[in-house]
Amino acid sequence: MCGITGFLDTSENTDQASFQATIARMMGTIRHRGPDDEGEWLDPQSGVTLGFRRLSILDLSPTGHQPMFSADDRYVIVFNGEIYNFNQLRSELAGLGHSFRGHSDTEIVLASICQWGILETVRRCNGMFAFALWDRREHRLTLVRDRLGIKPLYYGWAGSVFLFGSELKALKAHPAFPAEIDRGALALYLRYNYIPAPYTIYSGFRKLMPGTLLTLTGNKPGELPEPELYWSARQMAESGVAHPFEGSDQAAVGELDSLLRESIRDRMIADVPLGAFLSGGIDSSTVVALMQVQSRRPIQTFTIGFNESGYDEAGYARGIARHLGTDHTELYVTPQEAQAVIPHLPALFDEPFSDSSQIPTFLISELARRHVTVSLSGDGGDELFGGYNRYTWVQKIWNAMGWLPAPLRSFGSATLDRLPPAAWDGLLSNRLIPSRWRFSEPGEKIRKVSEILSAGNPEAVYLDLISHWKDPSAVVRGALEPPTLLTCQDARARFPDLASWMMYTDLVTYLPDDILVKVDRASMGNSLEARVPYLDDHRVVEFAWRLPMKMKIRDGKGKWLLRQVLYQYVPERMLERPKQGFGVPIDAWLKGPLRAWAEALLDKQRLKDEGFFYPEPILQKWQEHLTGKHNWQYHLWDILMFQAWLQVNK
Repeated sequence: MCGITGFLDTSENTDQASFQATIARMMGTIRHRGPDDEGEWLDPQSGVTLGFRRLSILDLSPTGHQPMFSADDRYVIVFNGEIYNFNQLRSELAGLGHSFRGHSDTEIVLASICQWGILETVRRCNGMFAFALWDRREHRLTLVRDRLGIKPLYYGWAGSVFLFGSELKALKAHPAFPAEIDRGALALYLRYNYIPAPYTIYSGFRKLMPGTLLTLTGNKPGELPEPELYWSARQMAESGVAHPFEGSDQAAVGELDSLLRESIRDRMIADVPLGAFLSGGIDSSTVVALMQVQSRRPIQTFTIGFNESGYDEAGYARGIARHLGTDHTELYVTPQEAQAVIPHLPALFDEPFSDSSQIPTFLISELARRHVTVSLSGDGGDELFGGYNRYTWVQKIWNAMGWLPAPLRSFGSATLDRLPPAAWDGLLSNRLIPSRWRFSEPGEKIRKVSEILSAGNPEAVYLDLISHWKDPSAVVRGALEPPTLLTCQDARARFPDLASWMMYTDLVTYLPDDILVKVDRASMGNSLEARVPYLDDHRVVEFAWRLPMKMKIRDGKGKWLLRQVLYQYVPERMLERPKQGFGVPIDAWLKGPLRAWAEALLDKQRLKDEGFFYPEPILQKWQEHLTGKHNWQYHLWDILMFQAWLQVNK
């Protein structure tokens, strides 16, 4: 795993010394992505400069050094990622007469491009990747990103200079970078807690969309061609639903077991120490079980624990590790250690990002990096196999309420709002209430029900559930929310059932822009390569989308088929517990040890002077949170993470 960056200068500047100094600054910002080696290539006459930071995983010898040239010297590449089927491609290319200097997958990518062209090459590649390729003959720059958006790639014009890189901080290091905040993107951030692709926090700069490539000649500075799609998640998902797997339950278990075994086996290939994250949940336990069954020695597994009730899964992970016989390492984290991560988050994530599980994800990556250089992760299991509660809950809510006339639903919403969540908590936790009517955080759940009662259709219920600030334009000064895959009707896929639509929507929005961003920055911030076998093998993704919904959600419980695979290796009794998020008690911290920090960032005069937010709705939520009237932890964390980011990036 590595970091890439570079630029194409279309001005008359051909000063090699300035090019050299600039690319050195850009590469220096992403040293954490590749502490083992660095390299750059400059062609001032063409205006192109490529920079690379290397985390050595395969072919640790100098023959893996980048930027790398093709055998015929036509192409130069900087490549971030892993191609897991490179040995098969190598054999095929050798049969066609190609010879090779070393054993890296990057060399195979270059040879494949020489043989088949860029489009056919990326369609043949199985893995995760983001790369930049300069064609020295055609004077053409091509940027490519993997199918699911596992590896990041940013780009945009700064005057007459086209910039690109694995992280925004690399682009910002170029002296021409304008750093103008996009208020529309800021509004999107408050709604979703991340900035959806293709937008970034900076005007004029974009994330390359998953499954696309962008080709630039530099003939028209400031103009960006539309990225070209080489793999469509929408076509894949719609085709899978239209042509479902028709075998028996047992046949499906066997097929999924075989696919995952192969995917995980390929991701265990490395020339450095390797392990896995283990939470004790279905997704990570399946990955670890299939790693261990294919390993001659105990694999290394890692988990972190918290002493706070409701946030600790370490005991479950410990039991799974003991049963499977892994070499297990766990670390119990104190609140002080977790809070110490917070000051590093703005620089780590480059743009505002407020999924609070960013903290434990960073901590477990830090723990793993003390022992290994590569760690496998279970990310993607929920989106592929129906794991999130909303996949069943939204339909149940709509079935229960959707038949009511809209005015009656609005009246019901107003009635529920007459009592604040704290009052509902007190009422429904009363021992006089039968136990079957008692549940955790009843006030917050009733607040959510109140919010969605007025929704016009079940899709609107889903969109309401995933929105933090419901009306960001009332909070962000001068903001107009731009269209996204979540709101653009033309971009919406069509499915016969609501659960499939939600799973697809998560696959192309929440997964690449929240989950995978979090994993990439947290792992690479610790110079750790994270591999995601559910996602970086597109055959697993495509098979999951062919599964009938009854093989994903059965008897109201998600991930049915994945569970059946896991039950072959781990007893069911060890896994039956309510789904638990990977979080930290932000709500309590804001009232306690983080209160002074938060109040400084939320100071009314400060908010006015900075000019991005209307202070009133923010301060109202702050006071309601402090008094216990509402739990606004997620809304406040959105604001605080922007404020902390702004403080670092003024």
